[in-house]
Amino acid sequence: MTADDQHFLDVLAEYSQDIRKFTGSIFDASDRHFQSVAAYIKRTVPEGWLPENARPAPPPPPLHRATSAYIHRLQDWVSRNRALTAALIAFVGTGGFLLWREKRKHTRKRRARRASNGARREVIVIAGPPNSPITKSLSLDLERRGFIVYIVCSDLEEEQQVQSESRADVRPLHLDVADVLGTQEAMQRFNNLLLRPHVAFAGASPHNLHFRGIVIVPDLIYPSGPIETVSPELWSDVLNAKVLHTIAVTQAFLPTICDFKARVLMLTPSIVASLRPPFHSVETAVVSALEGFTASLRGELGTLGIDVCQFKLGTFDCTHVGGKQHLQPTAGPNTFLWPTSARRLYANNFVNQSRIAHSRGLLSQTGSTGSSLRELHNAVFDALTQKRPRRVWRVGRGSVTYDLVGNWAPSGLVGWMMGVRRVSLNAAAEPQLEDSVQSWEKVERAV
Repeated sequence: MTADDQHFLDVLAEYSQDIRKFTGSIFDASDRHFQSVAAYIKRTVPEGWLPENARPAPPPPPLHRATSAYIHRLQDWVSRNRALTAALIAFVGTGGFLLWREKRKHTRKRRARRASNGARREVIVIAGPPNSPITKSLSLDLERRGFIVYIVCSDLEEEQQVQSESRADVRPLHLDVADVLGTQEAMQRFNNLLLRPHVAFAGASPHNLHFRGIVIVPDLIYPSGPIETVSPELWSDVLNAKVLHTIAVTQAFLPTICDFKARVLMLTPSIVASLRPPFHSVETAVVSALEGFTASLRGELGTLGIDVCQFKLGTFDCTHVGGKQHLQPTAGPNTFLWPTSARRLYANNFVNQSRIAHSRGLLSQTGSTGSSLRELHNAVFDALTQKRPRRVWRVGRGSVTYDLVGNWAPSGLVGWMMGVRRVSLNAAAEPQLEDSVQSWEKVERAV
């Protein structure tokens, strides 16, 4: 760099210092001027002259201050409403606990105990019609959970129905209670089967079977209609098939039940038995008889430490084991075949009740979908395996609701809800018109 270049740079440095000093003086003077103007405006203009929408928003309070203020307000409210706070805590806590328990019960695995060599050892007997959707569904589910299931069969046709399922551990157990000697021989063979050591496969250690319990499922289809139209023969057949047959089967298994301390599960429909509607005297009488028998049996076996559980069933969706069926179907006589006097007195109410029950899915084979059968499967498994099972299990849609309605609501109100109305005897005794047959045919088509 030459001497001339150095002289030029020194001159530029002096000018830059002067410029910085000049601009700094201007900025300082401008700040002082604006400060004086602002002070003058603040002194002369009244406070609050700006409208609300033109004012700047106040700065938000610090987060910790807002949280602290909210906590203080909550504490004050709790101190003023202690009873309400305790009720809310109890309600939320109880509801949360019940939801958690139901979710845990629904999701936990349920499997039968096995022998030390891994083979099946728990035996369940199901006493019910093999073609019943409840019997079929329970047998398949219990077999899937690891039980050896025997279904009581009274003839060769029922044995073929059980064998047609093609499940190695769902087996028929021939037991004709009408044959006393045959029943004794069948139970002796069953006892020997339980006591004899079994070898599951070659080289496995022998193990004994254990009789876990018996599940009694009486036929769930009942006739309906006025008592005047139910013949004594039909009463006799129903009582023999549903009550006496159930008692005889239970008596045959009682010695084995006592030896193995097995449990007894009685499954009965509950909706009709709870509501006790008219035109269902057969089902009401049969279920009441079975409930009385179960209560007496529970008292007797309770002295031996054996549990007896009663299942009050609602309605279920059985589409995957057959057609959509419910546990209280209407299988009564045809009103067109009733005597003329019975038709005049009862047919109108019978048709109305059937129509309303059909629309609500209570008494007919078609209607709205009921509960899932998995609910019944889980309840039966729990009743068989829990240390202290409940005495009464209400399972299925309507089993709890209609039980409360039947116990607390007046019978007249229940009948009115089912479409039953008072019939005037004078009007019913009047002679019918010539087209009365056609009107009754319309009623039959409505049913």
